Amino acid sequence: MVQQKSPKYLAKLISYMLGNKPAEFGLIPDRDGFVKTKEFLKAVCEEDGLGYIRESHIHEILITLSDPPIEIKDNFIRATHRDKLPGHSLAQTLPKLLYTCVRRKAYPFVLDKGIFPMGFDRVILSSVPEMAERMGKRKDRMPILLTVQTRKSLEKGTLFYEAGDTLFLAESIRSGCFTGPPLPKQKEAAIIKEVLPEKKQQKFPGSFIMNLRDKNKKTSRHKKTNKEVAWNKDPKKLKKQKRTPPPWRQ
Repeated sequence: MVQQKSPKYLAKLISYMLGNKPAEFGLIPDRDGFVKTKEFLKAVCEEDGLGYIRESHIHEILITLSDPPIEIKDNFIRATHRDKLPGHSLAQTLPKLLYTCVRRKAYPFVLDKGIFPMGFDRVILSSVPEMAERMGKRKDRMPILLTVQTRKSLEKGTLFYEAGDTLFLAESIRSGCFTGPPLPKQKEAAIIKEVLPEKKQQKFPGSFIMNLRDKNKKTSRHKKTNKEVAWNKDPKKLKKQKRTPPPWRQ
């Protein structure tokens, strides 16, 4: 059984996550420092030994501590001390590749139209693919990882903003500036129907096919050939057929 942490320990951890290094945990506070409470809880539960954390534990901190380092407003949470919180400034240097995840159901649309924000006002990207997958799994258990070419994006007018040590933001990523896996294959039955020709009727041993003929046509029986008729009239054959029984049978 996992030993639960004290409210004081959790308060320090949450204050660090929200007020110092939110990008380290895949969190992007807004201009006022707020993060959605649900998103924050998902990030906390990813840490070792903290999978039990619920919103009730946060309320316990607010009740038991005289000067809690966090505050909740509606469905958002933030740290009370945000002096070390990094801002969203225009990126001066960019890695060649950035990574982001999209929902599997939205992937066909993304390939055609491009990447747009989901649940946030900007597209969140990471220079570390593992972090991008970690963030993507908060919205989809099996997200699609995309690789963004920053040079192509810059040539098409995309602006990138820094949001921490490894996180970046963009208004959108245009189609053709990123790569991903091929689309999932269609159902096998649909492919066979479209590509392969119709199969001929398969005959199995012992089976027969009924020959439905025209009712007006009479079925002709087997006619004996002249040779067969002549053999039946052969006197030698008749003699053999009518020979007298042996004496011992009389």
